[in-house]
Amino acid sequence: MKQVFTKHGSAPGAAAAEAAYLRWLREGSEAVVEVLVLDEEANTLTIEWVDSVRPTVDAARRAGEELAAIHAKGAHAFGAPAAGWGGPNFIGRAQQDCLSTSRWAPFYTAQRVLPFAIKAHRRGNVSGEGLVAIKQACDALLAEDEDAPLARIHGDLWAGNLLFSSSGPRFIDPAAHGGHPLTDIAMLELFGAPHLRAIIDGYVEAGGNLGRDWESRIPIHQLHPLAVHAYTHGPRYGSALVRAAEEALRVLGEGR
Repeated sequence: MKQVFTKHGSAPGAAAAEAAYLRWLREGSEAVVEVLVLDEEANTLTIEWVDSVRPTVDAARRAGEELAAIHAKGAHAFGAPAAGWGGPNFIGRAQQDCLSTSRWAPFYTAQRVLPFAIKAHRRGNVSGEGLVAIKQACDALLAEDEDAPLARIHGDLWAGNLLFSSSGPRFIDPAAHGGHPLTDIAMLELFGAPHLRAIIDGYVEAGGNLGRDWESRIPIHQLHPLAVHAYTHGPRYGSALVRAAEEALRVLGEGR
């Protein structure tokens, strides 16, 4: 008998949202876990069980290949929600906007970084001076207006949401939307994914496009997850967020 896992949504509509994200990403790769049952009234989601094993370099390389396939399915705009989904978008327990935008920088700054940075500041987890640095980094992104690649991204791809089973990598718990492909890689780097270099190698060899000067630009794409964590997990992440903003400003200044 097939093992399954049933989870309750963290907020009204969260189970249905996750089901929509998973189904959308699974169009690109069967490494995304399968949705088996959605009970919208009970706000529960049943997915396949993942028998976690220790990841190998080869499995990590395959994870990169599968991530490239997911990204390649594309989206119609930055901030575009999963096809057919008009409800809320969640990252963990926190709700965030998903409004289609033609350019990446306006989407990323207005819908991902600043809302959580401001909430973190209001909670006392980011100082006033720190918030100024974050806003300056966002202004620099807007001024640069990168001609960014557009991908169908996982959106919450920290190491705990990339599992490794006996049959290979498995992606779980997305906050999927149309975004910049480097965002997924940057989150894997931020939270210490195993064999990250092999993941990146597999991704690039499969044709994945991370944009220009991508390695130096990783801190820019860590602003969002750090802002979320500064809001939800406290001032330690607020300090990390400000450091990332300062590094982003340095990178963006050198690029001009």
